[in-house]
Amino acid sequence: MAEPAQLTLELPTHRAAALAWGDPGAPVVVALHGFPDTAWAWREVGPLLAAEGWRVVAPFARGYAPSELPADGCFDVPALMADAVAVHAAVDAGTDAVLVGHDWGAITANGLAAHPDTPYAATVALSVPPIGAMPTPGPAALARQAWRSRYIAFHQLPVLPERTLHQRVPGLWARWSPGFDATDDLAHVRAALDTPARQRAAIETYRGLTRPWRVPAAYRTWARTWTGVPRGPYRYLHGADDGCMGPDLVTGLGEIVAGAGHFVPQERPDAVAAAVRALGSAG
Repeated sequence: MAEPAQLTLELPTHRAAALAWGDPGAPVVVALHGFPDTAWAWREVGPLLAAEGWRVVAPFARGYAPSELPADGCFDVPALMADAVAVHAAVDAGTDAVLVGHDWGAITANGLAAHPDTPYAATVALSVPPIGAMPTPGPAALARQAWRSRYIAFHQLPVLPERTLHQRVPGLWARWSPGFDATDDLAHVRAALDTPARQRAAIETYRGLTRPWRVPAAYRTWARTWTGVPRGPYRYLHGADDGCMGPDLVTGLGEIVAGAGHFVPQERPDAVAAAVRALGSAG
């Protein structure tokens, strides 16, 4: 695994830390991680794409160390969308830049792919499909997914979810990607969410699902499309063994990836690199 460069990016509300692979002058891929994960999710995808002529920049999401906690204290999806746009500007990405996102990063990428003002030429989303494009599940599939998604309801509770976060994270990884050795990733998550304020930041994104009216004015333009349907060049990948969102919910939306659960970037980096490759050339 090639060691990444360590970047500090000046965004409007905070300094964001990022990992980067590849020539600084190459076409850019911005890669967004989800929960409970970090920018180290891209540690194998980054070198693969760098070898093909891309510059891969993977920021740590707002609140995840070593990124700062944002001045506005907002962790909702529209704020994450604004950060992805700001990262594009901060690294001087061109009109050919590709956005790749996993989990919350996928929701962020899906929302930007539906927005007319996205600066990205193409989008790859992993493990969470565009909400506006999802088919209506049957009763059995809906019941199965409700059980898988019980953690989302738990995350609406005050205080307890963040206090128990590190006790629960290993179980989430084990259920969501059965058989995958998450030892390294769990260590990265613990380091990134190492204080109560950072643990709260990770949970607050879930709480934002139930209070969309509280999105600050600065992010409302992005809020218009975060549940929209992507337009333009787009690919969606979903792990065949995903224990977080069942593959039966995404039939017809994209590619089902064998040999992967929820954490597709770590489990099948080759499939992720191939999806980027299919959308554009690094020249």
